[in-house]
Amino acid sequence: MPSRIPPNLTSKEVALNNSSKSCWVTIGSKVYDVTEFLDAHPGGGELILEHGGKDVRNIMQDEISHAHSEEAYDVLDDNLIGFVATDPVLKTAVESDRPQDILPLPPNETGAEELRANDAADSIPTHTAIETTCMRNTEDLLRDTDAPKDHRKPKFLDLDKPLLMQVWNGNFNKDFYLKEVHRGQSYKGGESAPLFGNFLEPLSKTAWWVIPLVWWPQVAWVSWITYEGIPSGFQFTAYWLTGLFLWTLVEYVMHRGLFHVDKYLPDNRVGITAHFLLHGIHHYLPMDRYRLVMPPTLFVVLAAPFYELAHTVFYWDWYVATAVFCGGIFGYTLYDCTHYFIHHKQIPLDYFSQLKSYHIKHHWTDYENGFGVTSRFWDRVFGTELAMSKPVKAS
Repeated sequence: MPSRIPPNLTSKEVALNNSSKSCWVTIGSKVYDVTEFLDAHPGGGELILEHGGKDVRNIMQDEISHAHSEEAYDVLDDNLIGFVATDPVLKTAVESDRPQDILPLPPNETGAEELRANDAADSIPTHTAIETTCMRNTEDLLRDTDAPKDHRKPKFLDLDKPLLMQVWNGNFNKDFYLKEVHRGQSYKGGESAPLFGNFLEPLSKTAWWVIPLVWWPQVAWVSWITYEGIPSGFQFTAYWLTGLFLWTLVEYVMHRGLFHVDKYLPDNRVGITAHFLLHGIHHYLPMDRYRLVMPPTLFVVLAAPFYELAHTVFYWDWYVATAVFCGGIFGYTLYDCTHYFIHHKQIPLDYFSQLKSYHIKHHWTDYENGFGVTSRFWDRVFGTELAMSKPVKAS
């Protein structure tokens, strides 16, 4: 029977579980819930709590303190609850031409070899060496339950069934949903997990090249019309670039205020399902290459209010307002293509490598910050910038 693979957890989530009510520790990329072992620990629970939310490899191997026996590691293995992408794993994924082989954890054989080649192989989790914890297919639904343990194990979505109705009918509360949807999974059953399971399915998938193919000719054509109606080329360029700059703010506001409206998300099936459709599915299946860019039909709906806004702000001249709007639309296309390439391609440019590292950290470390995709500028302005180590240089 196929194994059910533990979820990927963010390092922020791991660090927060450091109390007697919920105590997690890590060894490499493996995360263990040792809450129920606190009272049974021979050295006392306080010693474990000192390292709650942290990596315990060194302290468990410390001969001076107390080198732990194989039985201690067996206890940990019994309490494996998930994986966390460590800095070496994230660095390797950023530099990889195929990050989907590495993330979500556990990596496939190709990804594991790449981690080993980059000296990031410490505690690489494997598909075969782990106890199962999470539903991945319909066969798992037939697995016998273990009531004392299963109440703590996540039961979220079956990736072989249409996801939308599972979310709608799941009766999830908001806290549970947000925790689970941000634990990235990897679908092994084909290109994309089913979302609708009916004739609407193709409308939910978009190849990245559709974005420039559909929008760039229209942007060029309408930009030419506005160029003809604006007194000088300099003025046209200034207005067009203004729209491009304003897009970076729209990108930030939409990512933070719409896609990640987590704190203010209504705690009901309508709000949760809408969140899943707009952005939750991307965090749940971050390497799905057909759900990384926005379908043109959805973009038309979201872009319409911004067209009206542009013509309200720049009300005095239709050509000026439309030039600004065209610059913004071009900015959107760069955003969508950048987003796809961050997840699936490697471009040998330092700036791109930094963007890739930054966005991967948003997914796997702290989804409540780091909302800029094409730029970190507005994260700095609004205080949501992720703390980054030394930028990764493209190889």
